[in-house]
Amino acid sequence: MKIMHKSPDLTLLVALWLLLGIGIVFALPQMLALWSITSILQFATLLALVALGQSLVVMAGGGGIDLSVGGNVSLSAVIGMLALQQGINPALLPVICMLSGSAAGALNGLLVARLRLWPLIVTLGSFYLFSGLALALTGGAAISGVPVELAQWGRGANFAIPLPFLTCVIPAFFIAWLILSKSAWGKWVYACGFNEHATRLVGIPVDRLRLLVYCLSGLLAGCAGFISLSWLGSARPEIGVNLELESLTAALLGGVAIFGGRGSVVGVLAAALMLVTIKTCMLQLGLNSVWQLGVVGLLLIIVLMAQRLFIYRR
Repeated sequence: MKIMHKSPDLTLLVALWLLLGIGIVFALPQMLALWSITSILQFATLLALVALGQSLVVMAGGGGIDLSVGGNVSLSAVIGMLALQQGINPALLPVICMLSGSAAGALNGLLVARLRLWPLIVTLGSFYLFSGLALALTGGAAISGVPVELAQWGRGANFAIPLPFLTCVIPAFFIAWLILSKSAWGKWVYACGFNEHATRLVGIPVDRLRLLVYCLSGLLAGCAGFISLSWLGSARPEIGVNLELESLTAALLGGVAIFGGRGSVVGVLAAALMLVTIKTCMLQLGLNSVWQLGVVGLLLIIVLMAQRLFIYRR
C-alpha cells in the first residue's frame, strides 16, 4: 500500500508568505523589529500547539476533526487555576492542565473510536460542553493569582524568542516530526488516514490509534491552557475562542489533507505563524478585529478548494 506522507502542494502557503513579506516590507516595516517578532511568536504559541493536535487528528483520517480544542484550552486553564486556589503546589500546575486536557481529549476519542459517533458532531458538542463548564466555574470572570515566577516565565524571552515558544512549541513540533517521519507509529497514522480498510486488514489497531490522537490533541490543548495562565496571569474562560477555526485552517494550509493520510508538521507551524502575522498586520493597519475572523474563514475555503482541485487533477 502506497502511503503519501508529504503535502501534495505547499505552493499556496509559500505564495502567501511571499505576498505577506512583500506587503510588510513596503507597508509595515515596523513589523520587522525584534519586539514585533517576539509579539507574533508569543501570540502564535497557543495556536501552534492546538494546530499540532488538530493536525494529528485530521491526519489519522476517518473524518477526524477536533472542534473542541478552544473549549478545552479554556477549561484546562480554569481547572488549573481552581486547583491552584485549593493549595496545590504551583509546580504541579502544568501537570494539572495537561491531565485535564488529556481527559477531555479521551472523552472525544472514546465517543468517536468506540461508539463510532461522527467526529464533527461529537467535538462540536464537547466544545459547547467544555466552554460552558469554563464559564460556569468562573461565572464568566477571569480568575487571577498566578505565581510571579510562573508569570515571569510566561512573559520572558531569550534572543527575542518567547520562553513558552522556545521550551514548549519547538520541542513539541520536533518530537511530532520525529515520530511521524521516523517511527512505526507515525507510519500507522498516515496509513490509517490514507486507507483505513487496508490498515485494519493488516492488523493495525485503528481504534486505539484514533483514541490516542484525540488524547494527544487534548494534551496539547491543556499545555496551551497552562501557557495562557502564565502569559496572561489569570484563567480566562474565553481564551480559547476561535481556536477551533484557526487551528483547522493552520492544519490544512500547512499541507494536511482534509481526508487524512498526508501532512507535514513543519508546514503546520509555518501556517500558524502566518495566520498570526496576518492578524497582527491587520491590527497595525487599524482594521476591525471582526475582519480577522473573516480572513481566516476565507483562507480555509481557499485551502479546501485547492485540495479539491489537486484531487481532481490527480
